[in-house]
Amino acid sequence: MTRSRGQLAFAFRTWGGVRARAGRPPNGQRAGVSHLRRPAHSPHHPLHVTLRVRRGLSSLREHSVFVAVRRALAEAKQRFGFSLVHFSVQRDHLHLIAEAKDRTALSRGVQGLSIRVARAVNRQLQRKGRLFADRYHARALKTPREVRFALRYVLLNARKHARRPRAGAGPGALDRLSATGGDGIALGFVDSCSSAPWFGGFSRPDELAFGARQARAEWLRSSGSPEPPVVPPGCWLLRAGQQRAGPMDVDDAPRGAVAGAPSRTRS
Repeated sequence: MTRSRGQLAFAFRTWGGVRARAGRPPNGQRAGVSHLRRPAHSPHHPLHVTLRVRRGLSSLREHSVFVAVRRALAEAKQRFGFSLVHFSVQRDHLHLIAEAKDRTALSRGVQGLSIRVARAVNRQLQRKGRLFADRYHARALKTPREVRFALRYVLLNARKHARRPRAGAGPGALDRLSATGGDGIALGFVDSCSSAPWFGGFSRPDELAFGARQARAEWLRSSGSPEPPVVPPGCWLLRAGQQRAGPMDVDDAPRGAVAGAPSRTRS
């Protein structure tokens, strides 16, 4: 006599899903840039690109390291339909204002630039291995207002990263930071670790944008070329659109400056 058996339930084990700690783990101590396919890009919109380096390295603003980074940026400033219009080198990251004819040109251009910068920094620091902590972050700038804010953020970014007074530094420490605009940049001076010396949209005349001429002369001596390390803007938003807001103050501080320091940020 045949005995009937009930159907056995089979439990499938799955990965991912909506549950705690599911999905791909972050590349490092925190989640970085999404690995989803980047959206299509219009050549009419410039981009704000950010590249972050791994922790524990020397500051990219140290003179010898910065000189190597600037040379690498200049070598990759216009390739594959990608153009580097402005840059700012900070201690552990780079900000770029760039143009690209499409998504492929952006990807290839930033990749080539990243490789050159990584090789230059590794050579200077006598190290090997990966330099950048994650994929680059890119944000398209679609209005004159967005472009203006991005230019101010990039060219004046050193004032945003103002050093805070150390514990026990005394009551005059914040005043000393205020006098220099933070991060050791005196008021009236441009950031020599950026493309600000080649920016023609400051409200000060060139002779009063202190440090600009010296930075351009130093670039001429080190590179042997009168050509700047960046290319002129091509799209309307960078050429003329952002100028609707008028000249930019060299002493403006993007949002995030040290509390209590003078900030002339305009909304």
